[in-house]
Amino acid sequence: MTETQRTPEGMSSKPRIKPADAEDGRPVSISARLGRLQFHYSGKFRVLQIADIQDGPKVSKDTIALIEASLDAARPDLVIFSGNQIAGYDPAFAKSFRKRRWCEEAIPESALNHTRELVRKAIGQFTSPLASRGIPWVVTYGNHDFQCGLSNAELDGIYREFPGCINPPSDALAKQTVYMCHKDGSPAATNGEETDAPISASTIPGTFALPVMDVDCTRNVLGLVLVNSGDYAHGGGFGTPSPETLAFLKALPEHIGAKSMVFQHMPLPEYYQVLKPVAANAAFAMQGYRKHADTYYVLDEDRTQAGGYLGEGISCPDESDEFEALREGYFGVVAGHDHRNGFVGEHEGLLLIATPTCGFNTYGPAPAKRATRLIEFDIRHPYEPRTQLLEFGELVGKPSSKRAYTYAVNQTAPGEGEGDDLLRKPSLWSQLSGLFR
Repeated sequence: MTETQRTPEGMSSKPRIKPADAEDGRPVSISARLGRLQFHYSGKFRVLQIADIQDGPKVSKDTIALIEASLDAARPDLVIFSGNQIAGYDPAFAKSFRKRRWCEEAIPESALNHTRELVRKAIGQFTSPLASRGIPWVVTYGNHDFQCGLSNAELDGIYREFPGCINPPSDALAKQTVYMCHKDGSPAATNGEETDAPISASTIPGTFALPVMDVDCTRNVLGLVLVNSGDYAHGGGFGTPSPETLAFLKALPEHIGAKSMVFQHMPLPEYYQVLKPVAANAAFAMQGYRKHADTYYVLDEDRTQAGGYLGEGISCPDESDEFEALREGYFGVVAGHDHRNGFVGEHEGLLLIATPTCGFNTYGPAPAKRATRLIEFDIRHPYEPRTQLLEFGELVGKPSSKRAYTYAVNQTAPGEGEGDDLLRKPSLWSQLSGLFR
């Protein structure tokens, strides 16, 4: 299996999409210009996943630099924040910190008000690059967001205060209805006005679906589904999507009329199916998590695409029914959570994608390997997307911070990302080698 599955003949080596000119004030996203998610006339649709910012109210400058550089390089139609944007355990949230959702200790309203303002400060920082470029975005939640003391439902309301957010409003969630977007991309409940871009919403904040239409807006080509994958389980370990979320996933394909890709925070237990058990002393072996803790693993080269890396065991629920819910009507799952993992695998026809952290105030791989993920869909084969990690070392260079970073990756040289360069830029090696010819 290779990263580049199909390449049009005669494709130029030059970037097809250039950064916006200084005088061009139009939104970068074609979908934002049109007020609906749809493929370009080129037949492409691009998503940028941003995983595990995991920061407090003062977001790292290097994290923001990576987001800005990724947006300018990829020019995505949509950005998906896949959970753990907020490090709820940050000392700034100490007075409202909640270790688990079910903790019943009352939090003073004054502390919650302070936390709300700090959360707004953080969100404003990491979404500002999107607002200035006119790029729509959506968000789901992980196991640390709520720990600041605010529920996912309240966080959802705060996110919707910011320009470009198209998460469904609370009334759509409560009524399990479909809502639309204004033509400028801002959310609007269906109330008889002329609107575009239907979005199917569940009752769970962070769980909803966005259909992507063809060029002529005659049909849905694919669905992009955000899933609130849960946080912690009673008794230890990580949680799973709620029964309501699983019911939503099972019912959705009939409404979309096309296959969908899921974006969520937590990886599925089936991610272990694209790994290979090895001896504990094998090169680059990583110990599994909880029920897999007695086994060491490396990526299975027959089940994963070249260029990926495993830097820690898959931290997933012990058991989950989600994979079964995705057997019909879905073609892939994109997750974050494991900050040191970056790979693309396949199990029983479903793509299983792991994206490392982009954050610089949390643990992760070496600074140069912290990344966002570009996923490019082609209308000719929409269920066979191409994907690439957009790495800090390639896009930005050296971090501004002098702090010491600890990291581990499961191969000597992760090399040129995960395969084909979707940005169509010449590699550094090709540029340097040309100097000596």
